[in-house]
Amino acid sequence: MLSIRLWATRHARLLELTYQAVEPVIIKLHPLWKSVGYERAEKPIAKLEQLCKGLVFDCQMCGQCILSSTGMSCSMNCPKNIRNGPCGGVLQNGNCEVIPEQRCVWVEAWEGSQQMRADDAIQVVQLPVDHRLKGTSSWLRVARQTAERHAAQRESKP
Repeated sequence: MLSIRLWATRHARLLELTYQAVEPVIIKLHPLWKSVGYERAEKPIAKLEQLCKGLVFDCQMCGQCILSSTGMSCSMNCPKNIRNGPCGGVLQNGNCEVIPEQRCVWVEAWEGSQQMRADDAIQVVQLPVDHRLKGTSSWLRVARQTAERHAAQRESKP
């Protein structure tokens, strides 16, 4: 799993482009998710998301994915679950102080982010993890929030 995870950060730009192609499809499916019911769609979509992102990113299914801000490195793989950059205990060789034989997740995140179009997104301070969302689909959350935001924008126009 680790070798695929490291591959993902080395190919962050390709994965960024892939997500940019897939995200609009997920959002366009909002009417389907709404008719089926987001609650009913949650379990199968979360399983699909876990399968896809688990394999490629070793995703921990926090429900609040920030891969596009962390160079395609899942910050929840940090043994300290630090969401906003390295802990300060990164070893000189770039490895983790908790698991010295493993590269620091945030060193990988920085290197991956430098390949991405939105390379400064890694500098945005992230909100703390809402542990109530663990195991839920961030894909459905993005679809719902984006659709609701677009609807609100349409309603506010004269």
